[in-house]
Amino acid sequence: MKKQPKVAVEPTRPAGSAGDRGFRWFWFGETTSKIGSSMTAIAMPLVAVVALNASTFTVGVLRAAVWLPWLLVGLPAGAWIDRLRKRPVMLICDAVSFVLFLSVPVAAWLGLLTSVHLVAVALMAGAASVFFTTAYQSYLPLLVDKEFLPAANAKLQGSESAAQFAGPGLAGLVAQFLGAVVGILADALSFVVSAICLLRVRVHEPRRKTSPDEERSLRRDIREGLGFIRRDPYLRVLATYGGVANFAESIMGAVLVVFLIRTVGVSPGITGVLIAVTSLGGVIGAMISSKIANRFGTARAMLICEGVSVPFGLLTPLTTAGAGLTFFVVGQVFYLSGIIASNIIGGSFRQRYTPAHLLGRTTATMRLIGQGGVPLGALTGGVLGELIGLRSTIWISVIGTTLSVCILFLSPIRRRRDLPDAPEAI
Repeated sequence: MKKQPKVAVEPTRPAGSAGDRGFRWFWFGETTSKIGSSMTAIAMPLVAVVALNASTFTVGVLRAAVWLPWLLVGLPAGAWIDRLRKRPVMLICDAVSFVLFLSVPVAAWLGLLTSVHLVAVALMAGAASVFFTTAYQSYLPLLVDKEFLPAANAKLQGSESAAQFAGPGLAGLVAQFLGAVVGILADALSFVVSAICLLRVRVHEPRRKTSPDEERSLRRDIREGLGFIRRDPYLRVLATYGGVANFAESIMGAVLVVFLIRTVGVSPGITGVLIAVTSLGGVIGAMISSKIANRFGTARAMLICEGVSVPFGLLTPLTTAGAGLTFFVVGQVFYLSGIIASNIIGGSFRQRYTPAHLLGRTTATMRLIGQGGVPLGALTGGVLGELIGLRSTIWISVIGTTLSVCILFLSPIRRRRDLPDAPEAI
């Protein structure tokens, strides 16, 4: 395989330092966008349940639509991103997402909003997210040096978790006093902020030039990315675990808002606050990820985080009104803290470990396998919620999520202290 030309970048400092302006603009834009997205994650099902009186199955379809594009265009997106400059792709995705989410409050104020409109917006915005996320994962290594990737990912994941703390609470309060569609309007505006911040990033990213003998079909590019993951003992395991765990977790995710409102009996405002409080677990996970990895090694830290935290999810279906809400808060806070810490360790490993010319395809393929389980799980959750009830559906979800951790403990990861820095052979 021919060696790829190195991409020229500006000198970098530790991620987030006073002199690292490019990363700070990128970080601020992403944080703002995540706040908006976390508001929409609550506002969309609230609009469906409260304003449109949608069924549990419809809410499950709505969640599935957000993630279905990973199954439809995830692989070609990775191959395309490897051939294109990343920032223009992200700017286009921001513009498309702004228009899509703006259409929801406009339709609602005109009295034209339907469940079909919501699902269509979720599907098309999900497609934009596929391209943005794939480009974003490949763009970050241009902003910071490899040794600073864990710190950069921790900052980004920490602010994302903080956004997930603030966003649902804001969405719940907005829904209570102004209507849930206003929360979706806020998300639309957040994409404008993201685009402005991206325009402020000053990192040289020349278009990749290909010689005649490097011109290959899109199908061959996709096969190369798939083959790299299939042959690699670590990426293969992480992709498999992500797919199984996300499938099981999304069964609950599809019905959670409906469960809290219709079964537990809390208001839309309290629902947003509860989900916001549990998002503190993500903030904690971002804060402790580097400490645990440095203390125990990256491989052992991942197993510790997953093995200790995931069983706390079993408290969630015990949730009842009043004091019983403690089960939901405690279970989700501990669950999210370990999951987020593990995700930071695993994400930094993938960015550091994967050859630069394969990073887009590898990211897209990993996301396809991992996030591809989400729409399938969401549809399953919607069907089960209608057939056996919401609480029983959540029991199935949390038991499946807990058992999925066995995939990691039976893998080669258990024999290492640290995950490797590079493949033994490419």
